[in-house]
Amino acid sequence: MKYLHTMIRVSDVAESLRFFELLGLKELRRHDNEAGRFTLIFLAAPGDEAAQIELTHNWDEAGYGGGRNFGHVAYAVDDIYASCQRLMDGGVTINRPPRDGRMAFVKTPDGISVELLQAGPALPPAEPWASMPNVGSW
Repeated sequence: MKYLHTMIRVSDVAESLRFFELLGLKELRRHDNEAGRFTLIFLAAPGDEAAQIELTHNWDEAGYGGGRNFGHVAYAVDDIYASCQRLMDGGVTINRPPRDGRMAFVKTPDGISVELLQAGPALPPAEPWASMPNVGSW
């Protein structure tokens, strides 16, 4: 048995790709199916192409609700503070800031939770993260 990918449905391809590119993922391949009216886009972190996320865009869908019922996807990052700053600079809300230097949560444009975990030991607590409150659900 081998892990292949996690699939999430997206309503806006451009916004979703922008989010995942800010996160650091790169597009590996894309498949448009005109008969089925959907697009599949596979992304992965550079150097970890075996762990993929599949974005499924159903062309006629008007939007999805309740993304939290999916759970979350998780990625280890080299510097959680730099990753969160890059996302925040790109307009992404940090729902659960990395106050502990180890864990943060953000959401995709469709409300799917993404957990970021510091690779290796936690970083020392630092501002503005240490005093930043949670925002919304995560």
